[in-house]
Amino acid sequence: MNANIRFPAARGRHGATTRREFLGLALAAGLILPGSGSALAAGPKRGGVFRAGLASGSTTDSLDPATWSNNFMADLGMGVYADTLFEIDPDFNAVPNLVESYDHDGTARVWRLKLKKGVTFHDGRKLTSADVLASIRHHVGEKAKSPMKPVLAVIENMRADGDHEVVFELKYPYADFPYLLTDYHLPILPARDDGRLDWEAGVGTGPYRLETFRPGQRVRGVRNPEYHGTAWFDAVEILVIHDVVARTAALNSGDIHYMDRCDLKTLNLLKRNPQVEVTDIPSLSHYTAPMDCTAAPFSDVNVRLALKYAIDREQILKKVMFGHGRAGNDNPLAPAMKYAIDPKPVHVYDPDRARFHLKKAGLEKLSVELAASDAPFAGAIDTAQLMREHAKAAGIDIRVNRVPADGYWSNVWMKKPWCFSQWGGRPTADWMLSVAYAPDAPWNESRWKNARFGELLKAARAETDDARRAGMYAEMQQLIHDDGGEIVLAFNNFVSAISRRIGHGRLNVNYDHDGGYMYRRWWFV
Repeated sequence: MNANIRFPAARGRHGATTRREFLGLALAAGLILPGSGSALAAGPKRGGVFRAGLASGSTTDSLDPATWSNNFMADLGMGVYADTLFEIDPDFNAVPNLVESYDHDGTARVWRLKLKKGVTFHDGRKLTSADVLASIRHHVGEKAKSPMKPVLAVIENMRADGDHEVVFELKYPYADFPYLLTDYHLPILPARDDGRLDWEAGVGTGPYRLETFRPGQRVRGVRNPEYHGTAWFDAVEILVIHDVVARTAALNSGDIHYMDRCDLKTLNLLKRNPQVEVTDIPSLSHYTAPMDCTAAPFSDVNVRLALKYAIDREQILKKVMFGHGRAGNDNPLAPAMKYAIDPKPVHVYDPDRARFHLKKAGLEKLSVELAASDAPFAGAIDTAQLMREHAKAAGIDIRVNRVPADGYWSNVWMKKPWCFSQWGGRPTADWMLSVAYAPDAPWNESRWKNARFGELLKAARAETDDARRAGMYAEMQQLIHDDGGEIVLAFNNFVSAISRRIGHGRLNVNYDHDGGYMYRRWWFV
């Protein structure tokens, strides 16, 4: 382990930074900056220490990229200390990052990537093809548990062609391949002498050298003078502040320069602060309530359908999200995505229909537990209470079990039979369906296995006729809607707030935090 990466004992409630600690750190470091300015008023300039307050992060977080499951780690790996081969631009294109140029054989089955020359890791090691191979193999080995394993299964073979070229041979033509290499789980980290990935060293090629990493609490990175790209801040800090009131107070007082997941209840008050810019961006992100299809009573499709009809999503959108989004219909593909459909019948609130499905399951009443925390999304606890009230009319008793935010993704998600989740969305239909619904996907959070779906997913990847491919994706979405264990509650807008001391360009809608790239794309006005 790199000696510069410190792991002090956890402090504060749930291991996150408390407000008192936060203010002390800010004052000691001289990071509370006065003044204001328009986010778009001036061009980029270098300097300053940027601080972000995030709602997600866990004391169980690790530098192993195969384990990352929240925005805290995604930002660290994609925007701070490491780089991916490609990245997503605001127009939703996959554009080169560590790649200088690339092409394929004309069928999109064999891809050749030429790496940028002269790129170095923070410890002085030079970036080579061996590092790329080790970084990808880390997610596809026999014992790998990475959520990218089923997605990268498209790769049949990969090899180095010299120190700065990598060749990927795919199992079938796949025009979306560069998009896969933008995922935050796939930063390029150095290879060991034995070919394995040296993720423990905590070094990457990113714009900031990792100075401090406290899992679920705090990250500090300082400028990498050898960075191959452009970044404007002298240093960046990411603070995990689970409590939205504390995040808002920190932003209003100037202690942080950015916060995600604004409190929608008090958003109008936040907008009154002339020092703050509130952004409200429709996205691919969606809130879900996955039911474990292998656990009773969710193993019965009629129980799953009963619950889908027992929830008033429009009321959740109105009362919890205050209209900042769109009600879901148990389809994970946002309307703006290519191949997206709106399955029928629409799963609207219908207690009579819910009772009908309960009877088909041989039940007059149903009692189930829902593990709830605001860790997956702001307002999740309130959502659970609304769901409980709505379901009563259908003879369903939802027992809400409030669980801690810290450790949620390790101890609750995919551990409890029914809980909440949030997906940031993926830029292609195949990617979203592969990572969350493929029968063998590690992140198949509902543990739903449908043979027909699996067959269609494989066939659609290799299909070159767009009309036939669209038909396959339409059938897959209908299967998820009719048979799956995923309740898609709503597609949420990214509602964040930025200090007007910060300048930025057009924001990315694929992921929050300007796609995870705000640390190197933004600047102090």
